[in-house]
Amino acid sequence: MEAPSSILLLGLCLLFASSAMSTLAEPKAHHHEFVVQATPVKRLCKTHNSITVNGQFPGPTLEVNNGDTLVVKVTNKARYNVTIHWHGIRQMRTGWADGPEFVTQCPIRPGGSYTYRFTVQGQEGTLWWHAHSSWLRATVYGALIIHPKQGDSYPFPKPNRQETLLLGEWWDANPIDVVRQATRTGAAPNISDAYTINGQPGDLYNCSNKGTVVVPIDSGETNLLRVVNAALNQPLFFSVANHKLTVVGADASYTKPFTTKVLMLGPGQTTDVLISGDQPPSRYYMASHAYFSAQNAPFDNTTTTAILEYKSVRCNNTTTSCKKSKPIMPQLPAFNDTNTADVFTRSFRSPRKVEVPTEIDENLFFTIGLGLNKCPKHFRSRRCQGPNGTRFAASMNNVSFVLPNNMSILQAYQQNIPGVYTSDFPVNPPKKFDYTGNVSRSLWQPSFGTKGYKLKYGSRVQVVLQDTSIVTPENHPVHLHGYDFYILAQGFGNFNAKTDTKKFNLVDPPLRNTVSVPANGWAVIRFVADNPGAWLMHCHLDVHINWGLGMVFLVDNGVGQLQTIEPPPADLPRCYSFKKMVMGLQICNTLL
Repeated sequence: MEAPSSILLLGLCLLFASSAMSTLAEPKAHHHEFVVQATPVKRLCKTHNSITVNGQFPGPTLEVNNGDTLVVKVTNKARYNVTIHWHGIRQMRTGWADGPEFVTQCPIRPGGSYTYRFTVQGQEGTLWWHAHSSWLRATVYGALIIHPKQGDSYPFPKPNRQETLLLGEWWDANPIDVVRQATRTGAAPNISDAYTINGQPGDLYNCSNKGTVVVPIDSGETNLLRVVNAALNQPLFFSVANHKLTVVGADASYTKPFTTKVLMLGPGQTTDVLISGDQPPSRYYMASHAYFSAQNAPFDNTTTTAILEYKSVRCNNTTTSCKKSKPIMPQLPAFNDTNTADVFTRSFRSPRKVEVPTEIDENLFFTIGLGLNKCPKHFRSRRCQGPNGTRFAASMNNVSFVLPNNMSILQAYQQNIPGVYTSDFPVNPPKKFDYTGNVSRSLWQPSFGTKGYKLKYGSRVQVVLQDTSIVTPENHPVHLHGYDFYILAQGFGNFNAKTDTKKFNLVDPPLRNTVSVPANGWAVIRFVADNPGAWLMHCHLDVHINWGLGMVFLVDNGVGQLQTIEPPPADLPRCYSFKKMVMGLQICNTLL
């Protein structure tokens, strides 16, 4: 009689274990509350009333597993309108949670709230969240870490520890005042006063030694660094003294590993790297400064630092005689080292062969760059302080994007409300020219409009992004909301369809959500339009999106519920009428 009892007991144990494993593997819902509020923040010897989330700068780090759902209630206790964008999240059928102001929602007004609900599907790695209203994202941002599904592992050896490094920009002023002044004058906004790592400038700046971030490592360890460029307007180089970095992921997609001494991230981009404790125990600077490709323009030429510190050289806080050694500084590239930036950007590959669309339904060619708007006759000279009495602008295919004034584009698109946008964004630039040559001044003046481009559900899309030399060539980090895309190729000069298509990587191109379009160059991306909604494509230099460097893809619903955008949530912020905020010309008084 004992044998059947033993078999029964074993069966029960196996059933219990199976049930437990099933429970562990089930996706979870993570609930958070964000309170947007003014908080005293002291940097560079001065205290500013900065806009933060939950009183933290940077904001809270959110951690989920692939397949989990995030539910984040955002309450606005600040004096500015606000929205939150979950940068890089696909938002499959949940476009109402994407966040760009007046594109997928109207803003959360002071005193209001809105709950963002979305599920993370098929993404693993590092993303981030940030405000998508005016320049609030200068201080309203944080990391969004997506771990593998329960029971799954990384496609590389499990790291001993993980650290997130958010690279940012700091103004010794109210960033909203900075952009408002630029809007009034038509000139470029004042440059930042410091770069930061996890909100701290580092000990090369005044009054910043005490807050310098210290990242621990032990000899023999291999750790994972999650690096995010959360800077408002600046691509950045990043390096760690005497240490090599092995890139294993970018924009929440795994990559074929490659080793480098320096990273270059455009604003919005993330890079996951492995770092080994294989150097003599000491203290090593982790440093970041500008990659600046524009010509004859001012920029913040300072350097932010954190410290990689081996455990064995840590000072014992109980002793007063301990003196820490000066950290070793890495040799960062020159600020205008385009070759290093290009070599790094071209090194990315997917880990294995991927299914790239080979037949194309929509073949689009978008010029991107700056422009100058002639001073309106009724403006005084102080309103036109751009070059030669003009006002700065920016555009795609010579259209400078203008935000609606009283309704989101997604609402108008879903409800067939006329007068909010038009769907005639040009497939090609209205006039062909030598895009990277000496461009005629007659082409420097863009037109203005709220223009989108319609895509049928399931259509296979190729976009050539071509920088121009109008005003100045510049590296543009172009971000597409609601989608990842394959980067097939990048190059310099004018894109040539006959010769440059031979350079396309159709085997293992990298999957990204933000592409660095080279200065005086081009990039080609492809994606399948499988996510219905209104999706903003724009330069992630906020000064450029304020000037109008953006457009919207309008993706139709497909067939059935799983190919149709969900209904708008009941608590979606209500729209209301106020003076038009123009991202391009912005000649009216704006609500920023």
